[in-house]
Formats: sequence, C-alpha cells, structure tokens
Amino acid sequence: FDSRWMTQRWRDQVFVKPSLPQEPTQLHKPMLELAIFVLIQEELVSGDMYVPFSAEFNDQREDLVDMSLVEQGLDAYVEQTGLPVKDPKQFVQHLKSRLTEASRAADADFPHNQSATLENGVLKLKKPRKYQSTDALEKLDEAINARLPATSIVDVLTDAERWLGTHRRIYPHSGNASRLADPAMRFITTTFCYGCNLGPEQTAKSIKTLTPKQVAWLNLKQTTEDKLTKAIVDVINAYNKFDLPLFWGTGESASVDGTKWDLYEQNLLSEYHIRYGGYGGIGYYHVSDKYIALFSSFITCGAYEGRYLLDGLMANESDIQPDTIHGDTHSQSYAVFGLSHLLGIKLMPRIRNLKERKLYKPDNRYRYENIEGLFSGGINFDLIERHLMDILQVVFSVKQGTITASTLLRRLSAKSRKNKLFAAFRELGKVVRTVFLLSYICDIDMRKMIFSATNKSEEFNAFAKWLFFGNEGMIAENVRPEQRKIIKYNHLVANMVVFYNVEKMTHVIKGLQAEGHEITPDLLARLSPYRTSHINRFGDYTVDMNRKIPPLDFKVKILDGT
Repeated sequence: FDSRWMTQRWRDQVFVKPSLPQEPTQLHKPMLELAIFVLIQEELVSGDMYVPFSAEFNDQREDLVDMSLVEQGLDAYVEQTGLPVKDPKQFVQHLKSRLTEASRAADADFPHNQSATLENGVLKLKKPRKYQSTDALEKLDEAINARLPATSIVDVLTDAERWLGTHRRIYPHSGNASRLADPAMRFITTTFCYGCNLGPEQTAKSIKTLTPKQVAWLNLKQTTEDKLTKAIVDVINAYNKFDLPLFWGTGESASVDGTKWDLYEQNLLSEYHIRYGGYGGIGYYHVSDKYIALFSSFITCGAYEGRYLLDGLMANESDIQPDTIHGDTHSQSYAVFGLSHLLGIKLMPRIRNLKERKLYKPDNRYRYENIEGLFSGGINFDLIERHLMDILQVVFSVKQGTITASTLLRRLSAKSRKNKLFAAFRELGKVVRTVFLLSYICDIDMRKMIFSATNKSEEFNAFAKWLFFGNEGMIAENVRPEQRKIIKYNHLVANMVVFYNVEKMTHVIKGLQAEGHEITPDLLARLSPYRTSHINRFGDYTVDMNRKIPPLDFKVKILDGT
C-alpha cells in the first residue's frame, strides 16, 4: 500500500499498529475513506482535480485564453501598466529593485518614525488620532438636517425615478417593450417592496392601488439581477455629475466590506456565521470614496471575502472607475496582492495583528540596521521568472472575463502541493505585500486614509440595513437567485436615497451660503450623505378620533348541536 500521498498525521490515524509483532499492520477503513475524500476535496478546490462538465469544479485550463492572445497583447499591457513583463528576467529585476528600495528606505526612516517601535522583535504601531468634530461642523450638520424636507421612502424613490427614469431597465425577458399601464409606478412599488423587505402582502396594504400579486409579478416576470445592476449604474452615473461628492473623494478609490444578512435556518443555502452569530449570507459591497456603492454581491458566510474583492471592480460598468481598493483583514492574502498588482489595481487594506504578518527580504544576505527583526525569509524569484507567462495567461483571462477573479483566487488560496503556478503567484504576492507593509509602517497618513476609507463601507452597511426594515431584516426568500436580487434591490434603494439626499443637500448648502453662512471645503469634506433623520420609514398614519366604532360586546353564545 503506497501511502506517500498521505501526511504523517493521516498515517497515524489510518494504520493500526498490531498488538503482537508477528501480526500484520491493518488499515482503519473509515479513516482511510475519510483521508481519501479530504484529499479529493482539497484537489478539487485547488484545481488539481476536476469534474467534467461541472459548473464550479470544471477543468480550469478550459477557462484560460490562448497563449497566442497573451503574446499579442503584451505591448498594450506593458503600456497600460508600466510593468516590464515582456522579459521575465527584467520583470524579476524590477521586483527586486522595488523591494530593495522600499526596505532600505524604511530602515533609514525607522529611527525617526514616531508612530512605530520595534521591541524584542515585536512591532507596535500607535493608533492614528481620530478626527475631532468642530463646532462649525456640528452647526453646519445640524443646519442641513433641520432644512432637509421631511419625506417618506416612497416619495424619495418616486422623486429619484422621475429624475432618472430607471424603470426603463425593467422590461419583459423577451426584449419587447413593456405593456404595463404605469411602468414607473410599478417599478417604484416593486423596488420599495423588495428593497425595504416589506413583502408583497404588506406593500399592497400600504400602497392601496395594487394587489399583492401585481406587486410580485414585476419581480418574477420582468426583473433580473443584471437589469437591477444596470439600474444601479444609471443612479451612479447621475450621482457622479453632482459637485458635492467631489469634496468627499475623487472616485479613484473604493473600499469593500461585508455584512451578514439573516436567512431562515431551515434553508440549505444559509450558513452559520461564527463571528456575527446566526444563520445567513454575506452582502459584499464596493463603496466609492464618494460614498456611492458601486457593486454588490451575495456570498455564503463560509466564503473568504477577499476572494470577491476584485470581482466588483472587474464588473463595474459605471463612470466611477477606481484603481485603488481598500479592504479589511480578508484582503491580505498573497494571491490577492499578486493578482491585484498585475491587474493594475493598487491594494491598500486595513491591517490588523501586524506583528503576525511576515515580511520578506529581496536578498537574505543583506542585514538591516533598524528593522532586521521584521523579516522572516526571502523570495523565490526563480519561480516567478519561470512561470511569468503562465501567470500572465491567468491575468489576461481575468481581464477578458473568461474566468472570474473569485474563482481564480479560490484556487490560488488553496494549499496546492502540486501546481507551481499557484506557488509563483504567492511568491509575487509576498513581494507586493511586503512593499505595502513597509509603507504602512512608515506612513501614518496612509493609515489614516485607509481607516477613513474602510469606515465609509461600514457606514454604508449600516445605512443599507436601516432601509431594510421589513420582516425584522430577515430575507424570506429560500432560492439563491431571488436572494441575490433582494440584495440588489436594497443596493438600488440605498443608492437612490443617497442620490436624493445629495440633491437636497446641494440646495440647502446654496441657501445657507446665500444667507451668509461660512462654508469651507474642509467643512464640506466632513459631511456625509447617509442621512435618515428627515425620512419617515413607515409612512403616514392618520389619527381619526371621529371614526365610528361598534360598542363592546363581551358575550359569545355556543349552540349545542346535540
């Protein structure tokens, strides 16, 4: 029995030692079967084994573009990214030079670094000071809130729809023009129903003109996830024309974060989330530095969020096209750093437990005067040089859309013991992440900027959930496509409310300026469109004390049928 494919820990469980020397060694059959299935699972995830005609575990080589297309596109790629990838040796030398320059600059700067210390090989960073609100900012914020007109969510959606005409994105699946009598009203009603999680029954009770069947009909018969995405893009493009968001960001960066949405436990698609607790799925959002959400997706609780970080940027079709992405601790893997670098995306995540992150030297023979204790090894540059063209084939495939970044990262993140391409990606990621970490340690302003960017994602998550107030925030759908549509509906509602708020804030600020209020760019930069104090979530209810009511009747008579 050839057991070389098993680790020593599995051998200890599979092989049963004989009680007497003359007895043969036996195999523990259930443990052997378990070891085989665990190996199959690892091989499927890493892509070393595939299932023919499978949607998720197919042969990954079939998803890659032909190498001739890579060779033809190298000139344009070099011009676009500035990376010298046409010569593998020159590319490796570029990586070495970049890492050498960054490490030596960090070593020279470390004695003057007031926010970082290295004690007994343990790095400690001081937290950046939080921004302290000023009286002028608080007064401006209060003045804006006081002057925003009181409204309801339905009125907000109605105004936004009349400005943007997003209902045109919803039409029959056949492609024919809609024959609905009032498509804009039906679109607003359905968006309110699913984006705020009221459900068709409750929506029909609140909006008297439609039946529950009519409310649900538009979602079932004419709405798809792609159509909702296009409607979201329409809102983003119109939002990008406002001047006010330019005080909040340039649109060149975005942040990503996930938040748990509750699902029923008796649902094969829901999973238990260890950190948040409870059963559900993860809504994963890409939020621009201008506060508008660019992309959303719905993933399982057990999924590694960082794998989906690049999908949103690659699928984003709006006018806001960021090239810098901020994330949380899920965005720190070597594979994510390596792939982002070759896609021309600057990855700048928030780092927790920095003392546990490994840094790598460009040359193990070199010794640093001040930060030697930060490094724990070197880089296998030969592996990168040998497999550079294979790496570029994968990158071109992602850019062409023949394979998604999340599918690729799922395989790159697996501990494949066979595929040298995955190992080469990790070595590249070690270089890029070490360069970033050295800058992260030395530049406190960078850390402030990253924390500020990721806070916008967290604020958007809270804002979107505030709008999702029906059914106690529980997604009632048990089918994954419908669950994804609900996340898109809520994303659309949140963006439409942000659009509406900025439009009203623009008028309020103009009015305050006309009255002589001093409003500076610094004050505007500290404002946020995530405002809810002027919005009535639950509609208007009239108290009619003159309405006739019947007298109380406490008696009930039961007739004996015998």
